[in-house]
Formats: sequence, C-alpha cells, structure tokens
Amino acid sequence: MSKHRGNYGRITSIALDPIEKKPLSRFYPGTTVLSVGSYGCTMDCPFCQNDSIAKAGENDVTWWEMQPEELVQRARDLSWKRCIGIAYTYNEPLRGWRYVRDTGRLAHEWGLKNVLVSNGLASPYVLGEVAPYIDAANIDLKCFTEEGYRWLRGDLNVVKRTIQTLAELDTCHIEVTTLVVPGLSDDPAQIDAMTRWLASLDPNIPYHLSRYFPRHRMRDVPATSVPLLYELADVARNNLTDVILGNV
Repeated sequence: MSKHRGNYGRITSIALDPIEKKPLSRFYPGTTVLSVGSYGCTMDCPFCQNDSIAKAGENDVTWWEMQPEELVQRARDLSWKRCIGIAYTYNEPLRGWRYVRDTGRLAHEWGLKNVLVSNGLASPYVLGEVAPYIDAANIDLKCFTEEGYRWLRGDLNVVKRTIQTLAELDTCHIEVTTLVVPGLSDDPAQIDAMTRWLASLDPNIPYHLSRYFPRHRMRDVPATSVPLLYELADVARNNLTDVILGNV
C-alpha cells in the first residue's frame, strides 16, 4: 500500500550533483551527492529560481514514486562516483519532511550522509524529527526583516530558530545562503545586521551571497549587479570569516 502523505515519495527530479552545487563549500569537497526533489513549497517567493516544481501541485508536474529503500540503494550504487549520500533539495524538502526523516534514518543505517537544502521554515516538532539524520544543511536566509518575510509568506524568527538549532548541533555542518534580490536583500545595512547575527552563533559559518536572475513573477526585474555583490561580500566579511560568492 502507498505511504503517500502529501508528496511522500513522489520524485520530480533526481541527479548526481557535486556537493559544491548545493551549495556546500566546506563539507566533503570534491564528492558528489544524489540530489532529489519533489513538488511544493512552504513559502511563496516571487523570484523563485525553481518555480516549475516548487510552485507545482501533484497534477501540475510529472512525478514518480520512489520509496526510501530504493533511493538509498541508488545512492549506495553510486559510491564508485564518490557519492557520499543523499541531498534533499530542488523544491522545499520540508514540505515532505516525513520522507526526509524516513529516508535519512535508513541512509544512516548504511553509512550515508544526508544533506538538507531548505528555506528553514519548520516548526520545532518537524525540526526535531528531521535534524538527528541531517549531516549538513544549507539554509536560505532570504532577508533580515519581518516585513520582507511577510511578503514571502514566511517568518524570519522561525528561520532564525532553525539556523540556530542546526548551528548548535555537533552532528550537523551548516552553511547559509542569501540570494541578493533587488529591493529585498540588497541593502548593505541589512547584510551587516544579518551577518552580525550569524557571527553571534559562529563567525566561521560559511556564508554564500548568490546573484539573483529574473525568474517566476519577477522576470522584469534585472539581475543583481556584480559590483553590488562584491560590495555586499566586503560588508559580510567584516563579520564572518568565510564568505563565498555564487552565480557571478
């Protein structure tokens, strides 16, 4: 009998990716992970870079069923390609957190790593169910104002709590990404406040500043300027030791 709860086990995307693509720059560099995604999201970002699945429902996109046992076996079969485990990514994986938990538990039994790429919008209960099986995470910190998160139908304090919880775990490596979106997260003062807060958790948290490109409902808004990205990186480096630029 199917175990479907929402999008449980429903896969829309699967690929063997370099770990650096997640992006994780300081977690087993040079290795690969079997990356999987489903459909759906817990937020509504008008600049979504993966809207074809993140904004889709079960009738909007092609999907196929893959239970945890099969996914773990696929990852094991790719060990010869330096595959260290599974990354839950592409759409919002915590939209189907039970699948992440169940697959993650089984992956650990076989000595595989679990990587979470998430917007961080998770209740303490969900995070408590999933976190014991997560070896590395990249959390999107989309901006640093409540107003900005309300526009995205999210909650800044919830995301901060997720980042802090994972950062305090000895068993989880964490990196943080901010997509620099014009009008939302391109203010130097906001980047300074954001990175000062991250530094209060751990000044060595790797921090990715990524360039935005027009997508979804913001196709008429130009891409982030490269000089601005470098300026914001200088601001971030006043607070954090490891700042990485993406999509430059």
